[in-house]
Amino acid sequence: MSDPAGEDAYARAGVSQSDADLAVSRLVGALAKADIGRPTRQVDLKGHYAAVMRLDNRTGIALSTDGVGTKLLIAEELGRFDTVGIDCIAMNVNDIICVGAEPIAMLDYLAVEKADPEQCEQIGVGLARGAELAGIEIPGGELAQIGDLVKGFDIAGACFGTVALDSIIDGSAVSPGDVVIGLPSSGIHSNGYTLARSALSGIAMDDDRLGRPLGDVLLEPTEIYVKAVMDLLASTTRVHGLAHITSGGLDNLLRLKAEVTYEITEPLRPQPIFELIAELGEVPEDEMYEVFNMGCGFCVVVPAEDEKAALEVLQGHYPEARRIGDVAGGDRKVLRRTH
Repeated sequence: MSDPAGEDAYARAGVSQSDADLAVSRLVGALAKADIGRPTRQVDLKGHYAAVMRLDNRTGIALSTDGVGTKLLIAEELGRFDTVGIDCIAMNVNDIICVGAEPIAMLDYLAVEKADPEQCEQIGVGLARGAELAGIEIPGGELAQIGDLVKGFDIAGACFGTVALDSIIDGSAVSPGDVVIGLPSSGIHSNGYTLARSALSGIAMDDDRLGRPLGDVLLEPTEIYVKAVMDLLASTTRVHGLAHITSGGLDNLLRLKAEVTYEITEPLRPQPIFELIAELGEVPEDEMYEVFNMGCGFCVVVPAEDEKAALEVLQGHYPEARRIGDVAGGDRKVLRRTH
């Protein structure tokens, strides 16, 4: 049910999306005033998943940075740190591939209250596994002991990739008649944990009502979509748009440039963890889809005539991948059929 004062569950849990949007807008506005004394090398991809800088007339460097968020508090509570490195890599490389770039390397930044060799080794195990899954290198990073600022730890990364300037995918090619293919998530991924933790606060981490301990479900690593998307881009399939579904849910499709309506008529089925959050946190379905990926971690937009070929590639990695909707003309928005 809705909050009587009009405040959504995420805001009650401590996160105001409207404040975050305004903060980002103010930050970007300040950055735009920088005078570097030369023409910009930046490709115009305002609002997209990754930035691209022109290296020369043919090649671009794709850049992304992200962290893991309050999922780290679950890792701290359980004393398990061997998966959060996978999350850190996933959140970065999944953005890089959205512009059609191939991720090459990532630098990690680990801020800790006090250096703990065992903890750092476990984090390194996750980073190494994530690097393998994404096919990237981690040539360096930074460990900062800042106990005056950090209680616990935080981890973030900065990812780099390359893309031919004439092969950038920004979504401008998306047009009415295209189809939207959804790739399944592995669970909550790394967004919405403030709301998830609030909703599930009364349940022990060893509760097994979901078929395995809740802590295991909450620490399930974010899926890395690099190999599936790289295989698709290497095929003859025409790809009009790529979208990493994170906070904001399916509305992330609106980061693509096209002025179209995305009609999501057959969304992928959410995992049971989302049903539990909605039930215990009394979170309306619309808000669940605004905060979480709800079972769909990535979307691919292709022409209808290329749907079969695209699915042949994608289902080789994700058998559950399927068409979840279509592109129509009209206003720039996402319409979702409710269950």
